[in-house]
Amino acid sequence: MFAARRLATNVPRAMPRRALFHSTAPAFVQRGDAIPDLDVLVENSPGNKVNLAKELKGKGIILGVPAAFSPACSSSHVPGYINHPKLKEAGQVFVVSVNDPFVMKAWGVSLDATGKSGIRFLGDPTGKFSEALDVTFDSSSIFGNHRSKRYALVVEDGKVKEAYIEPDNTGVNVSAAEKVLG
Repeated sequence: MFAARRLATNVPRAMPRRALFHSTAPAFVQRGDAIPDLDVLVENSPGNKVNLAKELKGKGIILGVPAAFSPACSSSHVPGYINHPKLKEAGQVFVVSVNDPFVMKAWGVSLDATGKSGIRFLGDPTGKFSEALDVTFDSSSIFGNHRSKRYALVVEDGKVKEAYIEPDNTGVNVSAAEKVLG
């Protein structure tokens, strides 16, 4: 009993108590956080940098996905947003994946050939944007590297208003369009 009391008093005060009871740390990005001010995302080609901290004005959504062209991303997650009746009310919508810009461009065309939805597909080739949000996981056994967890961030005026992060990294439940857009 003395050891347990002593252990509890040695916990640094800055460490949130909830972190003590989880086997993995909760995702860093949460309500109130600013969107990372980084010039690492690319759209359509390596030279077309997009900084979401500067690009996303007003309200919008950032969708994080583990991989372009993967089954759940292509069949339900992103199409759920493309086809949702409240999409236009959401503001600017961006899909971000740890992929190169060419793959993201091709994937965007395959899902929304006319671009009618207005959703923009951004590559995070180095994973630095996803790392800054602390939403990466080791997916070496499937994709060969670290990838982004599946998430949806509702953003307003450069800050996260709501964060919907899949607890199992890749499921399509918490971040599904019907849960985020209503």
